[in-house]
Amino acid sequence: MKSFGRLLVSWGPLGVLVLSFVESLGIPNPGGTDALLLLVAIERPDVAVLCAVLATVGSLLGSAVFYEIVRKGGDKFLLRYTLSGRGQRFRAWVHRYGMVTVFISALLPIPFLPLKVFCAFACAMGVSRTRFMLVLAAARIPRYAGLAYLGAQLGENSTAWIKGHTWHMGAFAVALFGALYALLKWNDRRDYNRAVGPV
Repeated sequence: MKSFGRLLVSWGPLGVLVLSFVESLGIPNPGGTDALLLLVAIERPDVAVLCAVLATVGSLLGSAVFYEIVRKGGDKFLLRYTLSGRGQRFRAWVHRYGMVTVFISALLPIPFLPLKVFCAFACAMGVSRTRFMLVLAAARIPRYAGLAYLGAQLGENSTAWIKGHTWHMGAFAVALFGALYALLKWNDRRDYNRAVGPV
């Protein structure tokens, strides 16, 4: 596995593209793309921007394939657990608010937010392909651009900076989730009031 990692590093931006695609298919490789992107940006700051672009492209292509796989098979599995009671409420929550969680876990490199679990539920429960891809793009572009910038600017200190700010990112994730959730609830209330009309 280490030799494969060294091979990807030697490939530079192409290695970032390949790994981001493979990782987004759902193959377990926690933090692989982030780490590789940082390594290549540290070693070759001149290609940091290209690495960020290719990481985003690879991630979106892999996620598109992942979406199709889950939509074709995952819904039957999840249907068994989400037809009634608590499962039905969870299904409704994921359908309405699950993409907020997908956005945050795709945006911030936080280990305790399992992106693929949220993606799988969202895809299997009928989130549209366009919405799914737009949310991922909105999260991946700033994430990979930020990592490429860190690698190019801070060099070997990039990893230490990320580790030193893990709790800050966690707090930001919680605050961002709360803000987006409140915004969606406010929008729901506004739509309901429009539908009902003045009392």
